Amino acid sequence: MTTCIIGIDCATDPKRVGLARGRVTADGLVVDRLGKVAKGEPVADRVVDWIADEPRVLLAMDAPLGWPAALGDALAVHNAGDFLPAEPNLLFRRETDRFTHRQIGKLPLDVGADRIARTAHAALTLLHEISERRQCAVPLAWAPEFPGPLAAIEVYPAAVLKTSGMVFQGYKGASQTAQRVGIAALLRRRMTFATDTVILLSDDDVLDAAVCVLAGYHFLQGLCIPPTDSDLARREGWIWFRGG
Repeated sequence: MTTCIIGIDCATDPKRVGLARGRVTADGLVVDRLGKVAKGEPVADRVVDWIADEPRVLLAMDAPLGWPAALGDALAVHNAGDFLPAEPNLLFRRETDRFTHRQIGKLPLDVGADRIARTAHAALTLLHEISERRQCAVPLAWAPEFPGPLAAIEVYPAAVLKTSGMVFQGYKGASQTAQRVGIAALLRRRMTFATDTVILLSDDDVLDAAVCVLAGYHFLQGLCIPPTDSDLARREGWIWFRGG
């Protein structure tokens, strides 16, 4: 069965959400949609429109989808003014963040102590809205053979780029077009684009969304590193990327 992958570069502002659609076929990965929503258009509406006729869909989302377990445990019994005995790196960072740092040398933002928490909230809201519109649950996938027609995973473009041998820093912003040109060229070696790709050069949000699609493809091919503590990962979330 063909699987559709929707790459979503999440943001609190819908105008900053990058979107890409790919399909896994017998010939590999084909990306046929790239873009952003129109002014006033809910992101969930665009995603649901893109997956309307798809029998199996994986959402690959660039945003934390959980919070540190230690933080949740501590705050559940905390009162204002109480001492927090745990180390800040345990309170505010997840195991997947620490693991990613060890693997690629770049630390994801602390969802327990940074504005990225608002992006995480927006991503979870988007999942809820997609679930309501499709009238089916959107669980997290933990293996390529996920059950059901629709599932989601957390991804991190920097990790995908680094482990794929591409530039993974310094490609964002209006002045970094040359870096994005190089990344787009390398992406064309790993997937087929059945749509105009000029937006990849001008918009780093959409470029990240295309990288999210590649992350989803690696996941479906069984190339990603799974968590060693699955119970903890199910509480905190897990960033999926291939081994280097």
